[in-house]
Amino acid sequence: MAKKTKKALKKLKKQQRQYEAAMAAGGTPMGANAARGQGLLSGLTGLLPSRRSEQFLVGLLVGAAAAYVLSDEELRGKIVKSGLKLYGNLAGGLAEMKEQMADLQAELEAEQAGAL
Repeated sequence: MAKKTKKALKKLKKQQRQYEAAMAAGGTPMGANAARGQGLLSGLTGLLPSRRSEQFLVGLLVGAAAAYVLSDEELRGKIVKSGLKLYGNLAGGLAEMKEQMADLQAELEAEQAGAL
């Protein structure tokens, strides 16, 4: 367990140094794409149709799918249940991550207090 904690602390410190270096350089910590004026989702533009007729057809299909989903009560219920289950899983994972970070911080403070 101690090896995992030390590894996680080293990784966390490395990420923090990288973040601070990027901020000190006046850049953004998001990465090289952000520095070149490209966002995280800039690659998605190639997936979208470029001609008006293609855009109309895609919009028509999306609208038809939305109308079908909204009109079918059973399917709508399944989608809502799935969404709530996903939200619960994400919230639980986030709480677990917060707990692990608090544990790591407490261990780091204990090591620093012991070294003094």
